[in-house]
Amino acid sequence: MASTSTIPALPVADALYDRALGHLPGGNSRTTLFVAPHPPYATSGRGHVLRDADGREVIDLQNNYTSLIHGHAHPEVTEAAARALHAGASFGLPTEHEIELAELLSQRVAIADRWRFANSGTEAVMVAIRLARAVTGRDAILRFEGCYHGSADAVVQHGARGVPQGVKDDVVTVPVGDEAALVAALDAHGDRLACVVFDAMPNRAGLRPADPAFVTLLRTETARRGILLLWDEVLTFRAGLGGLQGQYGVEPDITTLGKIIGGGLPVGAIGGRAEIMDAFDPRRDDAVGHGGTFSANPVTLAAGTTAMRLLDATAIDRLNALGDALRERLAAQGWTVTGQGSLLRVHVPDATALWWRLWAKGVLISVNGLLCLSTPMDEDTTAAVADAFESLDQE
Repeated sequence: MASTSTIPALPVADALYDRALGHLPGGNSRTTLFVAPHPPYATSGRGHVLRDADGREVIDLQNNYTSLIHGHAHPEVTEAAARALHAGASFGLPTEHEIELAELLSQRVAIADRWRFANSGTEAVMVAIRLARAVTGRDAILRFEGCYHGSADAVVQHGARGVPQGVKDDVVTVPVGDEAALVAALDAHGDRLACVVFDAMPNRAGLRPADPAFVTLLRTETARRGILLLWDEVLTFRAGLGGLQGQYGVEPDITTLGKIIGGGLPVGAIGGRAEIMDAFDPRRDDAVGHGGTFSANPVTLAAGTTAMRLLDATAIDRLNALGDALRERLAAQGWTVTGQGSLLRVHVPDATALWWRLWAKGVLISVNGLLCLSTPMDEDTTAAVADAFESLDQE
């Protein structure tokens, strides 16, 4: 844990934490937000600035784990959500909002003729795996070591507690980027694999872009064996209008989205070619079931459609340029930093100490060293962030 000298006084957060421990294990509902001894508590945000319960304001480079592409309380996104909320928070009928967002996403993702909406990236991956199993008639999946695809049993890290042995038996795990291990696993298990779950720049595995040759091999070998390629773009869809898959020029069979497509509200999406996605069609006798009381709720989708319209090619290019410049400056300072465009990750031996040292300087990052930019940021913002990092070396 960071030295107590680097942790600002947080009297209000301390009181909230003590209160929370009586009802919430660890003091909150998200393991990924915990930083010892306990994190501050947020109260509000505007643009790229977050304010905590003790009145401290910080530059938010965590952005709710990359989901706030337009920062906090963007006026147009907020207005769209408010209009939808006033019209009715949710219904037991479909709405035009899901059609509008599906149309927009189909324009950006080459392979996605059809879409289904869910409430999180975790749920989207769960449903996509079920779809792959139904379409192929196979049970097993292949995933890559150290990659995060949500909290469902089939995709959590190897050895995670609470996963039944029967689930483990249907999961094949290989090292990231290892061509020989991939081909060997496909040779050994290909006839029972429904899909390969893939992220081209997995954060927990280091936020390093996949080698294009590896991606091409993966697509060639899965297609040859009738294994579906499930490309997880929940984190990386911000990389371009069509996500990272558009940059690699490789077409998966199914893709999953989340985070930025909800305008800051809970969301997930499964997209793919019509012949695969039509397995969800309830008019079929053998349809794959997919429900969810709040799936495709109008408030989320109204906010998400507005957020995606605001995130046009110009906005993406500007944000990526800011991220690349920040990455170069941090590297020049001596930091080990990976990523691409508006996604960065700083690698240090003690991530908790770095988190608190930056918080004390007025900068919020993720507890594993992940940083992401939002459209309210400009060169002055990234310069302030770079200065904060530079000042750490001078202490």
